[in-house]
Amino acid sequence: MKDRIHILLLIFPVFLLMGCAHVISKDLRARTDPSLTFAQVHQSPETYKGKTVIWGGEIVLTLNQKDGSTLLEIFQRPLDRWGEPKLIYPSEGRFLIRSEKYLDAYTFRKGRKITVAGEILGEKIQPLGEMDYRYPLLLCKQIYLWEEYYYPAYYYPYYDPWWGYPLWWRWGIGFHYYHH
Repeated sequence: MKDRIHILLLIFPVFLLMGCAHVISKDLRARTDPSLTFAQVHQSPETYKGKTVIWGGEIVLTLNQKDGSTLLEIFQRPLDRWGEPKLIYPSEGRFLIRSEKYLDAYTFRKGRKITVAGEILGEKIQPLGEMDYRYPLLLCKQIYLWEEYYYPAYYYPYYDPWWGYPLWWRWGIGFHYYHH
């Protein structure tokens, strides 16, 4: 019995550490230059052609091409130490990802968080509203689509003598979920 407990105590921290791993492979992370920032590349994408970067953010648009590839427009967000986009921090702009594979527009839909490792191909100028916008263009090497989480919008499980029963009780509805 003691041996089993010791084995479990040794294995448990390994599982905890596995949950804290970066979503991009170690090999690709080794090929990147961590000092190269999104802002630097955004200023002059052609200068950094051929460099590998790890960026992330929120999907704005998924456009499937005739040749079977996919072009993703991403609203950039800074990444945390595991590679997850931090939505509470401001963006430094937008970028494009070219995937040689077909990516389904429903799965890779607007608002989903994404992390990508890719090679800088240069820039692509496209309309954004009424202006022409210079997008850094990446060739996708590895992509990670983050899970969607749903949170209850509100829940008042008590009787309020001033207002009566909570609205969800009176209207016959339960929880409302917001897409995050």
